[in-house]
Amino acid sequence: MTRLCVAGGTGQVGREVVRLALDAGHSVSVVSRHVPPAGTDKHHDGATYFEGDVTTGFGVASAVAGTDVVIDCFEGQFGKARKNFADGGARLLAAAHQAEVRKAVVLSIINCDRSTYSFYVSKADKERVYAASDLETVVVRATQFHSLLDMMFSAGAKVGLVPAFKDAGYQSISPTDVARAVLDVALEEPSIERHRVLTVGGPEIRGMKDMAVSWKAITGARGRVVEFPLPGAMGRYLRAGHNLVPEQTYGTETFVSWLEKRRETL
Repeated sequence: MTRLCVAGGTGQVGREVVRLALDAGHSVSVVSRHVPPAGTDKHHDGATYFEGDVTTGFGVASAVAGTDVVIDCFEGQFGKARKNFADGGARLLAAAHQAEVRKAVVLSIINCDRSTYSFYVSKADKERVYAASDLETVVVRATQFHSLLDMMFSAGAKVGLVPAFKDAGYQSISPTDVARAVLDVALEEPSIERHRVLTVGGPEIRGMKDMAVSWKAITGARGRVVEFPLPGAMGRYLRAGHNLVPEQTYGTETFVSWLEKRRETL
């Protein structure tokens, strides 16, 4: 049995890491800004939840005490959380080092260091913090989640236009598959490499327009699929194919199978 602390264990990947770890018989503590109520989809019986904030350090030491491996699944997409994203990682690592944790794993985004998009820049900044740590660290970079495409299509359908970025392909991956990759590296034996990067991509690459058509067919949503060029940093990143890693596919859950399973559970 390995003792794991999952920081951000109530997010879409973090809570899947918690579930998989508990199912495998490991001890799990979770640190998040808010402790989820029992009976909700963010709370797993058997895990110990701590209220903590890595932007200030509050509650972090208690959560990592007695832990073998820390897994950082914090997202930090907006506002204060994004501004303090890298510093929060440093505070988590400092607490882990003080507690004599042997390894830290952090979830990141494929080729985030090749984009000037602010959220991706914050991810790359945190990766550098982990690379400078005294602990053994592993960065798990993942391609975009199926849920991101679903969110974009859903938002557009509300006004009757389902967006498809021109010349953009996606190799989207399910949060569960990402969680499995994160947990696998967390449970590996100590490595002679102090700092490693693992990149995982979804099982297939598809054009965004093609994915939008599939999304409409499965969800029954209305709206016209409209293809247009995406400007700015994210548009350049996508057109360059920096979000694709065809030689490192992982998992089996495609965008379509994820949508169909999601529909069955609604």
